[in-house]
Amino acid sequence: MLVRVAADGAVTLEEADNFRRFSVGAAPGAPLARALDGIARLEGEAHAWVSPAGLRRLAPQAGQPEWEEGFGKMLAYAASKGWTDAEGAVRAHIETI
Repeated sequence: MLVRVAADGAVTLEEADNFRRFSVGAAPGAPLARALDGIARLEGEAHAWVSPAGLRRLAPQAGQPEWEEGFGKMLAYAASKGWTDAEGAVRAHIETI
């Protein structure tokens, strides 16, 4: 999964079925804090804590049983590695794209 933030602040979810990759990709100069409001909170310049509810809002497949099963496994794996917080948000690297 790639949460993509365009230079104009538009947010999309790419590769929503790829549960083995997870990051936030930002165009140079993208207004990250504003664009990700309600989806994620920033941790410095290198990481973001992404809400599962925010991901579901971005994913057209959300609610479909197969997608939810894969998403649940991804969240469980992230939790087992310590990549989630108390609210269930998942830590993601921020990449420039």
